[in-house]
Amino acid sequence: MGVIVPPANPAAEPELARLLGSRADMHVTRFPVRPGLGLAERLESYNEALPAMICSFGNLPLDAIVMLCSGSRYLLGPDEDRFRCDELSRRFGIPFASATMATLEAIEQVGADEIILVSPYQPWLTELAERFWKSAGVNISRVVPVRAQGMFAPYSVTPAELVEQVGQACLPHDAVVLITGTGMLTLPTLVSIGAGNDRILLTSNLCSAWWALSRATGQPIRLGRVPHRPAAQGQRS
Repeated sequence: MGVIVPPANPAAEPELARLLGSRADMHVTRFPVRPGLGLAERLESYNEALPAMICSFGNLPLDAIVMLCSGSRYLLGPDEDRFRCDELSRRFGIPFASATMATLEAIEQVGADEIILVSPYQPWLTELAERFWKSAGVNISRVVPVRAQGMFAPYSVTPAELVEQVGQACLPHDAVVLITGTGMLTLPTLVSIGAGNDRILLTSNLCSAWWALSRATGQPIRLGRVPHRPAAQGQRS
């Protein structure tokens, strides 16, 4: 499968490698570095560069391609995101999805119509994320902001900070929780966040790996526990 990631994303490849294991080979290309651009401009440049990034795989035979960047798609909204993904799938003859479309499909697969959104983004981008999911028909019952040493910096949030701040939010024991952001390490946190409760835990990288494996193998794959880690009793992720 092909994976497209922002240039400084530190989490996407390690997490997908762990989730995929030996079930699929992963080939990665990175968006160009855009020095001097603000965050919104940089995210928009990723959307514009997508066709060229898919072309960068050349003739490599791929069964699926996933774009591991949620923030850029929050600029679009779900209808435009879906349209562009479908258009790229037809153009290149390979199933393609953004992390957000993969996540939406995962939310539908677990039958959730309401989620708690955990976001490391700056407030304006978190507001766009909340609007995105509501426009897609998913109710947001609560938003939990996550900071790195008091700042909004997704790539710098440590697993310990994520666990601590989600714990301080005192989430319901039966909530469906979406931790958005492909650049934040999330897999090491799921056992702790899911311990002693019946939450369904979804992350951008988990949903993207699930979608890509489903398309690459042509077989339905049940969303399950994080591999290679003991899960606490009652945990679902």
